[in-house]
Amino acid sequence: MSPSTDGTRPVPSSTDGTRPACGRVGITEDAARLLGQIVERHGPVMFHQSGGCCDGSSPMCYPRGEFRVGAADVLLGDLPDETPFWMSADQFEYWRHTHLTVDVVPGRGSGFSLEAPEGVRFLIRSRLLTDDEVDRLDAHPPRTGADPGG
Repeated sequence: MSPSTDGTRPVPSSTDGTRPACGRVGITEDAARLLGQIVERHGPVMFHQSGGCCDGSSPMCYPRGEFRVGAADVLLGDLPDETPFWMSADQFEYWRHTHLTVDVVPGRGSGFSLEAPEGVRFLIRSRLLTDDEVDRLDAHPPRTGADPGG
């Protein structure tokens, strides 16, 4: 990774040794900084991306425990501050061959997402996974909301 001056350089995600190092989700420096501020104000949070139209296709940031994860939702990984990133199963089928990076841009998103009062919104940037990354990730299927601890 080369350094950047605009805050969009990805921040490495944490790994627990059971998931491949490439991971499915990451976060930019700017988004990680905002996430840290949100966690300071609201306590532990989570992301969920449901799909659909309008704000449904944007990652939503909620206080942890205030959004019920469905049995079919897929855990893509953990971001800084032990922040889980969940996605609906239908949406995951579309995005399963991509690496997603949470970023932040000026503008209003959904009024339900915790960053909305800041005048910014989280969004997803993506790139296709390499064949090697797909093979490593497929060898370790993601946890779903139906799994224990989900």
